[in-house]
Amino acid sequence: MTLVGLRVLRAVAERGTFTAAAHSLGYTQSAVSRQMAALEQAAGARLFDRFPGGVRPTGAGRALLRHAVAALDALEAADRELRGVRDATGRVRLGYFPAAGAVLVADALSALRREHSRLRVTTREGSTPALVRALRSGTLDLALLTSRPPHRSPDTDDPALHVEPLLETRLALAVPADSRFAEQGTADVEDIAAQPWIAGPGSTDEPLLGVWPGLPGRPRIAHTARDWLTKLHLVAAGAGVTTASPALLPVVPPGVRFVGVTGVAEEVRRIDLVSLPGRLTAPAGPLVNALRRRAADLAG
Repeated sequence: MTLVGLRVLRAVAERGTFTAAAHSLGYTQSAVSRQMAALEQAAGARLFDRFPGGVRPTGAGRALLRHAVAALDALEAADRELRGVRDATGRVRLGYFPAAGAVLVADALSALRREHSRLRVTTREGSTPALVRALRSGTLDLALLTSRPPHRSPDTDDPALHVEPLLETRLALAVPADSRFAEQGTADVEDIAAQPWIAGPGSTDEPLLGVWPGLPGRPRIAHTARDWLTKLHLVAAGAGVTTASPALLPVVPPGVRFVGVTGVAEEVRRIDLVSLPGRLTAPAGPLVNALRRRAADLAG
């Protein structure tokens, strides 16, 4: 069996006659007939029943057609992606949650500038609801979102979003380097309850970003900030503590240490690459690959 033969099989099944299939492929009718004869010989079975008005797949034809369509779709998708990797031009629009910008997005864009100088990427920081709305409205092509167990889809609209997990991390506590927690290497959840916290507005799942989830009692919010690097610089100044992803370690300012929290279950966070199925164009391929590589580097 050859790829040409499988393409002829698909065209005949779609068009219903050898003549129409030949026209759609740019072949002569005799060429289509020869390809079908060779395919039937290789399959060891008749693939089409002939009728006065055209042809119809036999049981063997339907079985082979299912595999032919899957194989051809995969090959054509690979060809599109490879063309995008080789000849990436155009624009890709990426949205991301705040903590992803400092390391994952910045490093992926740096790699893209070296490898695909003609590709233009625009980015936008935002909350999960805002980024999902932008994906749905078509103003973003891709979005980096964060999720926590049980990792539900960010919305329930149709069509369902395509979610590709990129990186899973355990939440850490960012503390001043000269604190007792930094010296111990860990912090008990009861001991940190009374600490001054540096936090910002979050989402429905996590209303306060920067406060340890499930902290006993009411947290004492000493400083509010949306930007993660601002929070970490406030920690370095001794102004309080905040939660952070270990993925931020490459950009942590001097004077900050990350420690684990004991006395409570681990807090898992996952970074997902989200898109609408069927919407990605070839130029998105190099960006997706760059984000995957950087996530793999951060995973160690």
